[in-house]
Amino acid sequence: MPKVSQVELVRGALAGRVVSFPTDTVPALAALPENAALIFVAKKRSQDKPLILMGASEEDLWPYVMGTPEEFVIWQQVVDRCWPGALTLVLPASERVPTAMNPTDPTTIGIRVPDSSIARAILAQTGPLATTSANFSGEPPLETMSAIENAFPDVLTLDCAELNDKKQGSGLPSTVAKWTRKEWQILRQGSVQILDLEEL
Repeated sequence: MPKVSQVELVRGALAGRVVSFPTDTVPALAALPENAALIFVAKKRSQDKPLILMGASEEDLWPYVMGTPEEFVIWQQVVDRCWPGALTLVLPASERVPTAMNPTDPTTIGIRVPDSSIARAILAQTGPLATTSANFSGEPPLETMSAIENAFPDVLTLDCAELNDKKQGSGLPSTVAKWTRKEWQILRQGSVQILDLEEL
């Protein structure tokens, strides 16, 4: 599939296609949450590895999680400090989250707002998308849009002369922190340090 413009990529995502665009960490494969199963198929990924729900803002993502008013205050303090950025928060999922996002534990959902103006511009038009790194399961993340186009010919990739052959993102995964109803548990250490959360 040829690379497409941002307008065509948004239109394709809304029509149910898997798309790819840069983020602040590594380029993403993305689809509407209800089409999350398509990403597992494309990546040949085990369903015990959940996808991340990425949004343009925390306001777009809060409807997908559920918690007490006190918990929302704590979560908001974290996102005020760390978003947009490379921090994924794993929180209790609301009924709005399709089971396909996290088949083995649909009670939780990982959410993130990326520190990428391109990604947020796309997400502002599509709404939150199910995302994961652009690579086949078990292989390193692909870092250029041209490499993604070659590996995933059925995926709509963003066409931009400045992006196609240039490494996108930091190459470092996001830190993943899970809320345990009383504190944060670090599931994956990325560029956001544990101390950053312990201070909040």
